[in-house]
Amino acid sequence: MPKKRFDFIVFDWDGTLMDSTATIVRSIQGAAKDLGLPVPKDAEAAHVIGLGLNEAIFRVFPNLDEKLLPRMIERYRYHYFMRDHELPLFPGVREMLTELTHEGYFLAVATGKSRVGLNRAMNSSQLLSVFDATRCADETFSKPHPAMLQELTRELGQEMHRTLMIGDTTHDLQMAVNAGAAGLAVEYGAHDAQMLQELAPVFSARNVPELHQWLMENA
Repeated sequence: MPKKRFDFIVFDWDGTLMDSTATIVRSIQGAAKDLGLPVPKDAEAAHVIGLGLNEAIFRVFPNLDEKLLPRMIERYRYHYFMRDHELPLFPGVREMLTELTHEGYFLAVATGKSRVGLNRAMNSSQLLSVFDATRCADETFSKPHPAMLQELTRELGQEMHRTLMIGDTTHDLQMAVNAGAAGLAVEYGAHDAQMLQELAPVFSARNVPELHQWLMENA
């Protein structure tokens, strides 16, 4: 059999594996409303998805008094955790991950979620046993810093040039560039296809079945 191009595939979570973009946007908007802050438009809230929560809040509300940050985080989590148990994986995700595991790839998650948030999501979707390692934004530097990919490759003994980062935002793809890994875009999440193409991904998938097919034929 021909040698595979990649050994290690790292997925973003929100907007890549789980259909959570709209809920994150609504939670940011709900938190802003609770605190009497200007409510951001959908595109403004969606753009920060993938960043660590603290950084995301200050990107959306650059003039926010730092004393309000804990309250903003609390209100965001209130709105999000009211709904997160209902959030589905995108159609085809479970089957794709199962086949990648059977094909012998190492799999990981690199996410802007907190450890608590990711554990809740992985538990509710019954994917806790699928991934070889995970890294969250409250454990290291936020995307697009390369630390998540650097730490994951070291943890699993993988080579960066044989690592593929898959995500729906420019933060994911820029992290791959910064780390020296390959990046693959999905167009069904938070950032539009034109923005993603500017970072020259190896492929851009319009949906999970298209992503699955590309991985089976090219990864």
